[in-house]
Amino acid sequence: MRPIEDHWRLDYHVMPEKGWLNDPNGAMQFNGTYHLYYQYVPESPNGGATHWGHQISQDLVHFTQEPIFMSPDHPFDRDGVYSGGAVIHDDVIHFFYTGNVKKAGDYDYIYHGREQNVVHVTSRDGYTIEKREVVIPHADFPKGFTDHIRDPNIIEQNGYFYMVLGARRCDNRGSVLLYRSSDLDHWDYQGELIVGSEDEGYMWECPDLFFIEGQAILIYSPQGILPTTYQYHNAHVAGYCLGTVDFEKVTFTRTSEFYELDHGFDFYAPHTFEDESGRRIQWAWMGLGDTMPEYTNPTISRGWQHAMTLPRELKLINNKLYQLPLPEYQVLRETGGHYDIDGHFDLEVGSIYELIIAFEETQSFEISLGEDSQLTYAQGLLTLSHGPSGYGRRKRMVEIAELSKLHLFVDQSSMEIFINDGAYVMTSRFYPSEEKERRLELSLTGRMDYYPLKSAKVTQEKES
Repeated sequence: MRPIEDHWRLDYHVMPEKGWLNDPNGAMQFNGTYHLYYQYVPESPNGGATHWGHQISQDLVHFTQEPIFMSPDHPFDRDGVYSGGAVIHDDVIHFFYTGNVKKAGDYDYIYHGREQNVVHVTSRDGYTIEKREVVIPHADFPKGFTDHIRDPNIIEQNGYFYMVLGARRCDNRGSVLLYRSSDLDHWDYQGELIVGSEDEGYMWECPDLFFIEGQAILIYSPQGILPTTYQYHNAHVAGYCLGTVDFEKVTFTRTSEFYELDHGFDFYAPHTFEDESGRRIQWAWMGLGDTMPEYTNPTISRGWQHAMTLPRELKLINNKLYQLPLPEYQVLRETGGHYDIDGHFDLEVGSIYELIIAFEETQSFEISLGEDSQLTYAQGLLTLSHGPSGYGRRKRMVEIAELSKLHLFVDQSSMEIFINDGAYVMTSRFYPSEEKERRLELSLTGRMDYYPLKSAKVTQEKES
């Protein structure tokens, strides 16, 4: 049975019917069908031993809930089927994930007491499993690292398959390890592809190495990175750097700084894949671990927590990674309104909508997004702020010298704000009161397009 409806459930984002959802895993398009797997705990909205949930789509907008793909039911993953990726080779899907094991006893589970095994799974359809076995046991990991080595992702280059793994060194610096294989079953350790400084976090999760137009891009999620004035203010962050890769010398040489992918409150563990049209698509967990007590999610009392971001297309523009909402979501648009604004303007809106604001020139402005959420711009700073509806989410800021366009997607209790055609993004959960009217109030000069959106809720789980 579907849980009791509540006004915070999302209408066009992937989310759980019940329980806990976090990292996206193993995303792909296979024989025309999009598959999204993700960390999932059906028994509790507070997390626990994770399974791999599974949803499919033909258009990246409407999703069908499939039965759980994998559960922690083997000795090598008994405490969680943790994150990983997938590669398609000779019409077979090869999944790789971390099998998490926590030994019984008085352990810190950082330096002692944990196993994180790399597990290989094969499937010919994305629904059924043919083989599931450990290919890199925890005991075979190199010396000099804590028990935290996880989140395998695969890239095929120069006739070999390469695996990147996120790691925490014993000196508490983040690192990405590199393995190589010619058959996807036997893996040889090559070395550390890249090592962070002391200021760049103690653990680098969810590494994702890929190329766009020949440019190497490394996405990763550093835990414990030190904040700057306007960056890295979440408990853990996610971002990328550009570079050059030498697989023989085992080096990723950075040619850019580390850029935060999202400047809002709720974004972590991004995961990408290339679809059959050649687009690089990214999902991320629209949530975050270890945030307590900074902010909370009141949906826990309703039996569920977290969701995915919208899938976003990644493009490389002027040596910067842009994130763009997919044009497929225009199918949800209902008849909207188009407004020329010069000064104060207000409009009653629904709880799910799309908003596009174009400015002829950079200017200071204020936008009230209903109840107590605001978006303001002044002196080169764009600020997203929430009142009580943020449940502890207060303020995030990003420096933008010239601001020409805002593109917002609001869905019941989430907002994703694409800035300057995806040059920056701010993502946040918020929990408005059901009984209060939602109104937009704007003080600016520009052109606004407003579209109420239709629901795209996933269908019920198939009978297994």
